[in-house]
Amino acid sequence: MISAFLAHHNRLERLDLSERRLSEALWIDLEAPTEAEEDAVEAALGIDIPTREDMQEIEVSSRIYREGGVLFLTAQVIASPEAREAEIGPVTFAVLPDRLVTVHYHHPRSLSYFADWAARHDTPMADGLDTVLGLLEAIVDRLADILEAEMRQHETLAKAIFAAHRPSGKAETLGAVLQRIGRAEAMNGRITESLATIQRILSYLTTTPDTAGGPCLHVQQMPIALAQLQDVRSLREVAAAQAEKVRFLLDATLGVINIRQSDVIKIFSVVAFVFLPPTLIASIYGMNFVHIPELQWSWGYPMALGMMVLSALVPWLIFRWKKWL
Repeated sequence: MISAFLAHHNRLERLDLSERRLSEALWIDLEAPTEAEEDAVEAALGIDIPTREDMQEIEVSSRIYREGGVLFLTAQVIASPEAREAEIGPVTFAVLPDRLVTVHYHHPRSLSYFADWAARHDTPMADGLDTVLGLLEAIVDRLADILEAEMRQHETLAKAIFAAHRPSGKAETLGAVLQRIGRAEAMNGRITESLATIQRILSYLTTTPDTAGGPCLHVQQMPIALAQLQDVRSLREVAAAQAEKVRFLLDATLGVINIRQSDVIKIFSVVAFVFLPPTLIASIYGMNFVHIPELQWSWGYPMALGMMVLSALVPWLIFRWKKWL
């Protein structure tokens, strides 16, 4: 799908492709493009659109490079963080001197958020790098929102974990808590990966000289990029702290599981100890010997029952007194 936008009075407007040409657009967004759509953009702008396989390369030389006066930047961007399994995929920014082309095969909402926001607010965008910086800022803001939401979920998880350790807690919830911790760790890993790729792009933009050939940051854009780079570094520190919190939650959950298992074993041990003396007494009087004096007593049976009850009650009272139960 092709979406094209142009800048009009410092605001972003969607371009009607049935009436205007692609070459007039400031920003062209390709979402899961077909071969015909790629050919149309390449013909209009005279560039080569990277394939899906090219975008998935992990080498730095494949994610950041210049070719034919065009700067290609690829970042990992999260889509659908509210879903059970958040999707992350590459987004390639093809930066031309006067325009920008983005290519992706998933649906990151930060791109549509930026388009909607720039359509309602004054956002000076004169070239492709202005648009890239605006998109990167929207992506970073979205990641910050996701981190804040994850932080709140971690607090909820902590309450669930320590509530499960109470006597009224349900042991069955601990399995679900472990699954939630696993999803939190996976999400934090995706956020860290996305921030790392964005930091790499911003570091490249802020350190590349004007003599590199192709689009480079000018004096007015440099402070914006440096501020975004500082924001990304701060978010990576927050993500690292979140990772430590997730590990703590995992250790706490496993500790609660061990405590509950120990409580079960303790109960079995106490029950065995309490019933051991009565079992011994019953075994003595269950032996098939002729000469057992108590067998001839009229009160022998009540005496044996009383001894069994007393021998069970005394250990139980001792355990209660020691607060082992």
